[in-house]
Amino acid sequence: MSKSHVAKFEIHHSCSEPTTPLIVAELSANHCGSLEIARDSLRAIAQSGANAVKLQTYKPSCLTLNAKNEHFRIQEGLWQDRYLYDLYEEAQTPWEWHKELFALGRELGLLVFSSPFSKEGVDFLESLGCPMYKIASFEVLDLELVEYVARLKKPMIFSSGVADERELQEAIALCKKCGVRDITLLLCTSAYPAPLDSMHLASMPTFAQKYGVKFGLSDHTLGTLCASVAVALGASVVEKHFILDKSLQSADSAFSLDAQEFSELVREIGNVREMMGDREYMPAQKRGREFARSIWVARDIGEGEEFSTDNIKVLRPSGGLHPRIYKSLLGRKAARALRFGDPLTQDDIV
Repeated sequence: MSKSHVAKFEIHHSCSEPTTPLIVAELSANHCGSLEIARDSLRAIAQSGANAVKLQTYKPSCLTLNAKNEHFRIQEGLWQDRYLYDLYEEAQTPWEWHKELFALGRELGLLVFSSPFSKEGVDFLESLGCPMYKIASFEVLDLELVEYVARLKKPMIFSSGVADERELQEAIALCKKCGVRDITLLLCTSAYPAPLDSMHLASMPTFAQKYGVKFGLSDHTLGTLCASVAVALGASVVEKHFILDKSLQSADSAFSLDAQEFSELVREIGNVREMMGDREYMPAQKRGREFARSIWVARDIGEGEEFSTDNIKVLRPSGGLHPRIYKSLLGRKAARALRFGDPLTQDDIV
């Protein structure tokens, strides 16, 4: 990725204007072990209108041990009774695919980046020119990995997920100490799928004050509602899992949006951003202002005649003096003869 793409991301999300979010499609395991599906997924992601695609760069051995005891068996949820090593082995994106996927994404105009899970993965992604990095919430606790990425001084995204407040503070402080200027913290509920009552979207804006970072959403709920509400609350990044077709089965397919749903999400986010408008917008700029009330001559008035509640009134449309001065005009005199239906102007008053 060229430096211009990174600069665009930083400027885009550092301005004082209302945020147009970076919409990230998370490919994760939804390639289903097929490079062709991965390629087609990137093409569909670009066609949907999303801005970016995120990969995951790991080998099972950098995440867990190939141990088959109860410590390594998932006890509940979508992947119940599966061993961690086996799940990660199935879900991994082969490293030999990365170069082609990065190149294809760039050709399609997508920002392509990844979540590394080891120093080896970081070095590999650097060889591909990865423009920024996402740290998964389970890896926030690995400060050695966080620092290794932070020393690159590239934009970084964190998921809150399982990390507690102290762990997030430690990781973000370390990044700032290393000179990272561009940090985004995504609200994330590490449940797959995540129930709506687990989201607490109202907490997102507090990330900015508490941690001194931008904020966004990594969304594992079903549908598009949470992502759209997050945009209304000012999210600068929205991340959702993408799958090419709901008929495909993968470790992450149950909580992923298909190509049509992702296109709908992009349109919905655009509509939300349009509805939210600009922070500097003033009510007086509303369309239809020409029908607002003003002061009108309600009957013929002779030169020198006093204004009264009978001969001047506050009525629609606009065109005359502002209603706020109406009371101050009562008892004052007309500077000239005025006709019924004239707008009262400053020149009409002695």
